[in-house]
Amino acid sequence: MRGAVFAALAATMGNLLQGWDNATIAGAVIYIKREFKLETQPTLEGLIVAMSLIGATVITTFSGPVSDSVGRRPMLIASSLLYFLGGLVMLWSPNVYILLLGRLFDGFGVGLAVTLVPVYISETAPPEIRGQLNTLPQFTGSGGMFMSYCMVFGMSLLEAPSWRLMLGVLSIPSLLYFALTVFYLPESPRWLVSKGRMVEAKKVLQKLRGREDVTGEMALLVEGLGTGEDTTIEEYMIGPDNDEEATIDKGQIKLYGAEQGQSWIAKPVTGQSMLGLVSRYGSMANQGSMANMMDPLVTLFGSVHEAPPQTGSMRSSIFPNFGSMFNAAGDENGRHENWEAESHGEDGSSDVDAANGDSDDNLKTPLLSPNASVLEKDTLPPSSGSILNMRRNSSLMEAGEVVNSTGIGGGWQLAYKRTDKKGQDGKSELKRVYLHQEPGMGSMRGSLVSIQAIPGNGQFVQAAGLVSQSALCVTDFKIDSPMEECVVKPSISATNGPSWRELFEPGVKRALIVGIGLQILQQFSGINGVLYYTPQILSQAGVDVLLSNLGLSSDSASLLISALTTLLMLPAIGLAMRLMDLSGRRFLLLNTLPVLIASLVILVLSNIIDMSIMIHATLSTVSVVVYFCCFVMGFGPIPNILCSEIFPTRVRGLCIAICSLTFWFGDIIVTYSLPALLSSIGLAGVFGIYAVVCIISWFFVYLKVPETKGMPLEVISEFFNVGARQAEAAKDM
Repeated sequence: MRGAVFAALAATMGNLLQGWDNATIAGAVIYIKREFKLETQPTLEGLIVAMSLIGATVITTFSGPVSDSVGRRPMLIASSLLYFLGGLVMLWSPNVYILLLGRLFDGFGVGLAVTLVPVYISETAPPEIRGQLNTLPQFTGSGGMFMSYCMVFGMSLLEAPSWRLMLGVLSIPSLLYFALTVFYLPESPRWLVSKGRMVEAKKVLQKLRGREDVTGEMALLVEGLGTGEDTTIEEYMIGPDNDEEATIDKGQIKLYGAEQGQSWIAKPVTGQSMLGLVSRYGSMANQGSMANMMDPLVTLFGSVHEAPPQTGSMRSSIFPNFGSMFNAAGDENGRHENWEAESHGEDGSSDVDAANGDSDDNLKTPLLSPNASVLEKDTLPPSSGSILNMRRNSSLMEAGEVVNSTGIGGGWQLAYKRTDKKGQDGKSELKRVYLHQEPGMGSMRGSLVSIQAIPGNGQFVQAAGLVSQSALCVTDFKIDSPMEECVVKPSISATNGPSWRELFEPGVKRALIVGIGLQILQQFSGINGVLYYTPQILSQAGVDVLLSNLGLSSDSASLLISALTTLLMLPAIGLAMRLMDLSGRRFLLLNTLPVLIASLVILVLSNIIDMSIMIHATLSTVSVVVYFCCFVMGFGPIPNILCSEIFPTRVRGLCIAICSLTFWFGDIIVTYSLPALLSSIGLAGVFGIYAVVCIISWFFVYLKVPETKGMPLEVISEFFNVGARQAEAAKDM
């Protein structure tokens, strides 16, 4: 897993440069105004700041589709080069027009980094720590701001501060960014799989995960290329294939593992589906309340994040090692030990790779891991049947019986089944099944995807999961196992490029509503406008009074306060990183937005009510610091995190480009209009608008934004597909 962490750190160097640029222009614009006499031209002043945003908007238009075509890594390399070029041009700029050109190049680099870094991290990070790693861009961006403010503050103490030098220094760290992307940044394994480059994807994934056995996750990446249009909910009674009580009849099917003979019997269960249970629970419990307006998707996702049963309960003894949303990230030593277990299938894969010259078209390896460490004797009681050995946290267990499936992260499991329906090649179609443990029957709210013990029966479990057509192209179907000695690769339809028509699929449309809505509201909450003009805002608030005893000028004092503000943001982001995969994205948004509203209201009141200069400056400074700290814990990183998680692999680049365009258009409007707003309605009016937007944002999050913590990207897409169809069906009733 160290490989994934290092790759994320290398990629977020682009966000560090973005933060560096934001803070530098915030300080340098003070001196640019004086040299070019822009005090009476707020429009041109706003254009200098907004030019990088215009460049980011222009490049974002192409970044998504181009990254889907050429890859994520080349685009990040291009970002580093554009940062370097922009810094050189700004260092030279003899007039305001050359400065605008340099800001444009700089904006190109910013646009590529901001758009693609979250996508890259989401596609390379394990689900259990994806939220933490995707908060790194916010941390490095704030770190870049702090270092830049310190530099600008130091230069402001000089007799003749040079704004050209302030802006041109950007070229130095951009060289480090270039070196990291060229020498240490691997390509996204999901992108490689989407292009059918299976051998490369496997090698990259092994490097990122730090283990040889990645067959289960490789299968997941291929499945992510499917459309999921036919996803259904199915429930079974599952038992071991060789159990005497589980003889096959017409009402039973087989679910397959990786090794020959590794399978179990599943009998479809009739009755209430968990989807219907969750839907009815939401409608009955929330009648007459605001929650009745909640999008069914929110309830659907929330059903799998219920707290698991307490230790010592019936469930914890039946499923002691089954990973869940809350315990999958635990026991790092145990997981690392098992991830390092060698796989016989991997050895076979290596031989084939050598024989075929690393052919991408023929990756001959068992799809599911055929080897795993044996569970400890004190964990499982002796079994009356055969035990299908599997990795810890990747098994469905009942009274010592282990049902094999493939762990795909976050406690989710991947299994396969054959159907009687014939494909175009005349062979049986393959269905894939995502399984996950439900929180328990003690909770009133059911889980959509569940594994429930059957009281009084020590040999079977009841399981339910998301079932859809597999995106695998599996040939040479064997009787005992569909994966045994197969040539596994994505189907031809799965590797086709994205289509604009896919944007109108119900699940994708729902995801776009969430992504675009969050980006619009984030920008109009005013963060980027406040960041760019923090020195001027604090100066107008009289913050220089707080530092008058130090003998600092008004400009230097406001820059120092800005530096200290960004420094205080870093521990807040660190706390957010800790909570992102524990409490979740939705929890952080719902609990930080009220604090944003309160801090903005205080800023409004402090500028309306007559008070002493010292009290006014103190209230303004404290409120701005609180605003920044809470913003970077929630509304700062989470919109980009969610946008990088909720779209299917096939259209992720295209959808990210749409959301990023929304982000940059909003950023341009806010940044370009702020000088005019400050001169017309003042600070109180500006912060009042931001407070209203934050109130609207809270309601939007509560009603529309689901919780995605710990869920594999492919499972998130399936939930959007199922939930969107459920919502459309409810409208038709």
